[in-house]
Amino acid sequence: MRTLRDIPELRETLDDSRRRGQRIALVPTMGNLHDGHLALVAAARARAEVVVATIFVNPMQFGPNEDLDAYPRTLADDQQKLEAFGCDLLFTPTTETVYPRQLEEQTRVSVPGISEGLCGGNRPGHFDGVATVVTMLFNLVQPDLAFFGQKDYQQLAVIRRLVEDLHFPIEIVGVPIVRAEDGLALSSRNGYLDDDQRARAPALFGTLRMLADCLEAGAGRDDIMAQGLARLTESGLDPDYLELRAADLGPVSDTTDRAVLLAAARLGSTRLIDNIPLTLPRQGDDDTRS
Repeated sequence: MRTLRDIPELRETLDDSRRRGQRIALVPTMGNLHDGHLALVAAARARAEVVVATIFVNPMQFGPNEDLDAYPRTLADDQQKLEAFGCDLLFTPTTETVYPRQLEEQTRVSVPGISEGLCGGNRPGHFDGVATVVTMLFNLVQPDLAFFGQKDYQQLAVIRRLVEDLHFPIEIVGVPIVRAEDGLALSSRNGYLDDDQRARAPALFGTLRMLADCLEAGAGRDDIMAQGLARLTESGLDPDYLELRAADLGPVSDTTDRAVLLAAARLGSTRLIDNIPLTLPRQGDDDTRS
């Protein structure tokens, strides 16, 4: 595996791969890699001749009171993991390389509508930062495919919309959530949890699983969602949101069948997110009607 830091070298290397007719896959990350990230690399390895991972802790997607400075940077360990999983190129640019101007002067990419509410409502400007850096990486790498985890459900939806609206010739591949044995979705931020918080954290997935089972069985939506919020609070989590949306993140109607439960909650200073897709029975269905 080669580690590159400069844009000209990255472009030259990938131009050579394109001349050879090789398919290029991109796996963007912020580092501090865990098995969820490595599942993206493995999925990319199965579908492309050249796998490019990026590690860049993107300051534009962090709010003023978020954990940019504390975000773990573990480059040497990450390099070993990526090489073991068959990554070919690792691009690790500096902040000055990605953003040659001050952040407030930097051109930004915004994806309206789908980036609003949920995490976008609780983290103003977050998805502008994500959309901007992903657009840059798409421009620099020009991949045939790009791989993102389904844990960040809204982020994946934002990126799909971005690719559609800006006509990028890139296939976006969502990779299923990787979980610990107790159900907690793997995240770099899980390392912030102390022992007591780590023991409480699986209640987020447990609550979503309970809600999904009840909703798929036809339980009343308002009542069961209120029970879910109460259960999170009783488990020691501080919910940011708990919502039922259509699979495209639009509102749920009586005819919605494909849906998703999404939640974000805090344990101390650590913010956890999770989601579960589900199939809803249509409200008011009556099989006796002709």
